[in-house]
This record gives sequence, structure tokens and C-alpha cells, in this order.
Amino acid sequence: MLPPILLLSVSLLAPLCYAAAAPPLRREAAVTPAADAPLPAVSATLGGVTYVNHGLIAFGLIPNNATESTGDTIGGIGSAIGLKPGTWKALDNGSYTGILVVQPDRGYNIIGTIDYQARRHEIEFTLTPYQGTANLTFTDAQQTLQLTYLNTTLLFERNDTKTSGLDPQVVRPAQPGFGASDPLADPEMPVARKDELHLTLDSEGIIVNPDGTFWLSDEYGPYIYLFTGDGHIIQTIQPPPAVLPIVNGAVNFSAINDPDTGRQANQGFEGLTMDFTTNTLYAMLQSATVQDGALQYTRLFAYDVSEPSVSVPLIGEWVVPLPLNSGGSNVEASSEIHFVSPGVFLSLSRDGNGHGGSGTKIKYKQADLFSIANATNIANSQYDSPDTPVAPKGKLIKTVTPATYVGFVNYADPAGLARFGMHVGDPDNQMLINAKWESLALAPVGSSAPDDYFLFTASDNDFLTEDGIALGEPYNAGENVDNQFFVFRVTLPGASQGVNLALGL
Repeated sequence: MLPPILLLSVSLLAPLCYAAAAPPLRREAAVTPAADAPLPAVSATLGGVTYVNHGLIAFGLIPNNATESTGDTIGGIGSAIGLKPGTWKALDNGSYTGILVVQPDRGYNIIGTIDYQARRHEIEFTLTPYQGTANLTFTDAQQTLQLTYLNTTLLFERNDTKTSGLDPQVVRPAQPGFGASDPLADPEMPVARKDELHLTLDSEGIIVNPDGTFWLSDEYGPYIYLFTGDGHIIQTIQPPPAVLPIVNGAVNFSAINDPDTGRQANQGFEGLTMDFTTNTLYAMLQSATVQDGALQYTRLFAYDVSEPSVSVPLIGEWVVPLPLNSGGSNVEASSEIHFVSPGVFLSLSRDGNGHGGSGTKIKYKQADLFSIANATNIANSQYDSPDTPVAPKGKLIKTVTPATYVGFVNYADPAGLARFGMHVGDPDNQMLINAKWESLALAPVGSSAPDDYFLFTASDNDFLTEDGIALGEPYNAGENVDNQFFVFRVTLPGASQGVNLALGL
């Protein structure tokens, strides 16, 4: 029998509606959609299909010092977002409503990881797309995407043991039956330390199923977990040995240093998405494995989850080339992926610059497109062994064809940002685009434009605030970085069936 629901909620209190911390939000300045003033469009062609970016049409934020129902600061929520099935609705006035399920990572960890219990939040929103040509003020721009916190669900293991965000220092042995007779048995698991053997998670991807269960990917394993709707683990998916972090011949899940082979430190399964038409779950490493040169050629994995209680076989694995920034000096890792149509995906890659980041000069922040239609499927091949890299010293094996990758949505378009009172470059203030964008979600515009979608995306602010609370204790991170949200309008031919199934439409 599953344990009872533990759902921390503020539903009995007045809803917490978030807007700019300063200056105060003028709610009377409601935005009216302006359909007669379309935005300049930018197109991209992939596999003979043309995709169109119509630009930024909404902006919202959650203040850096806002709290959730546990009393902790609500932060890091751009690590993953998803639209809750059954909640997306178009209103008669041209606006839309729904609920975003948002997931923080491992908590405030600027001076080291903490015992932060993994969790997910629900955020209700009202989207009023803005298509006018006039530049809005930063305050008025937030009327285009109004966000209201609803509740928090904490995550547990099967035995009600709480999860943790601490760097894993111990490996729990695999359960009897793992890899053989019991698909629900756990593999070797990352746990906090010898005296605290609870599972530790650095949560990075989320997929909400129509039945309320949800998939979560993490960086420590890197593993994929299936949870009940009330936040208890059902199942764990372990990737091939080539991805597991190996140090001196043994699994070592610590993310403090790079392992000898496997995923790089803090470069695990950042990307997670689902093709609900075939019940295929996809996960992508943030960057290439250590044995693949820790450079440009990362890997996308596909699992058949049509019968997860019976088996979850690996059915696909492809090499995806990551983009280079505008200076061509650095590979930009992927922070999220999203299924578009069979073989076609969005990938969010970005630099570390922006508000809360390393500097104000933005080199790369984009949601791009890639296709695996002509790529080589290397699943269950010699490349799943850490001893046989697919890109030794960063150079791809000639017999392996990678995915086709094209640029698409530029987050740091100065004109688009200016229309919402924001900017790139100096000064480093609340109106500067945030550094870390790590999430994607799609919702249909409607029957008037059947190939058009709203692309939701949110930033991970790393819990940066001068007025924070973590594990019940106050902290001062030395700067204030709000949780910023963007919505773009895009044309994605062929996406309707997958999007509609994901949203329960």
C-alpha cells in the first residue's frame, strides 16, 4: 500500500500572487492583446520543414524573497517546468490560464550543498499575449504573465524517508532483483552519508503524466525516477555503464569532481521529455561524457515506458552536437529538451552570463531545434561501455552520424526584451535577462492557428536573495535575483498530437 499523501499547501490561505518586488505592480494597467501588430518572425528549416519564431509575447516573475508553504524561499524553480494536464484553458478575452508544475534543484548551495528535501510546486498563471509595438515598462510587462503560487509537494522514498540535496558520499547497494527479475528494484543509489542513508537528488527534469504520476531526472546518478502524485518513488531507471560516474573502477556519485568516466560533475540528465504518442521517455546529458572528451558531443537516450512495471528497455541512443557560442570559444551545454514531433526536439542551450551570472555580455541563450531522423542509433552498442568512447578526445567516430542541429529562438534579442522593459548588457540590475534558463513547456494557441504554440520557459535563480530562508534558517546570498519567466510564440508543424496528449486535450 502506498503511503498517505503529504501535500503542503496554502490553499486555505489567500493565494500568493507574484509580481515585481519594486516598484509595486499597478494591476489596473491590464494588457490587451494586439493581434493587428504581429512581431517580426524568424524562421528555421530542419528536415525540409520550416519552423517560425514569432518572438517574445509575455513576461512574468516571482520575487527573489518569496516563500513557499514550508517556509523556505521559493527558488531555483526554472530547473524544470511542465503544464499540468487538464488545466490549460483559453478565455473569451484572448487570455489563457493553466497551472505550471515547477521543480527546483538541490536548494541554496552557494557555500556547499544542504539537506534540502526535493520538492515540486504548482504555480497558477494567466497569460495575456502582448503583440503591440510599443515598449512596456518593466512593471506593466508583468501583467502579460501573472503568476500565483498554489502549493508544494515534498518528495520521499518508498518508506517515507525524505530525500536530500546533499552531495552523495555513499553508494547504497542495488536491491535484489535489479537488472534481472524485478523492474521496480532499485540499482545502486546515491545517498547522503553513512549516518544518513536517504536518497540524494539534484532534480533537473520533470514530466507530469495524465494519471498524476511524474518522471524526474537528476544529475547525481544520473538517474530517472518515477514518482506517485503524492511524491513517493515508484521506480528508478539506470542509464548504460558509459554514463555512470566511475572512479577507480567503482560507481561514485559525488558531483564535486569529474569521475574517470561517465557524466561530468553537475552535467547529468538536465533534459527530460516525453513523446506521449508512443510512450517514449527521452533524457539528454547536459554535455558529453568524460571519455567523449567532455566537449561537444552529448547523448540523447530513449526508453519505452509503455509498461513501466514490467520493463523499461533502452530503445534509442543518439549523439547530439551542442552549439558553440558567438565567439566560437566554448561549447554551450543543454539545460533542457522538449519533444516536438517524431524525431524533432527543442534544446535549450545557454551561457552563464546575465543577472545572477558571470557577467552582463550574453554570448548564447537559445531554444534550438535538432532532428535524429538521420542520426545513428547507438543504443546497446559498444559505445554503452565506458571503455569505448563515441567521440575520443572530442572527435566523433566517423561511422556515427550525429543529430542535425539548427538555431531557433534567441532569448537575448535586444528588441524583443526592450518591449518588456528588459535588456542585455550593462547595467546588471533586475531588468537584465537572467543567466540560467533551464526549462521548456508548450501549449497550443488554438484552432485559429493550429500550428502555433506558446513556448513557456523559466530561469533558475539559484535561490539568490539577500532575504532568504533555507531549512528554516535565514541567509543572505549577497544579491537579489528574481525567478524570471518568458513566453514565446512559435510555429511548430507536426506538434499537435504530442502536445495535446501531454496536456490532456
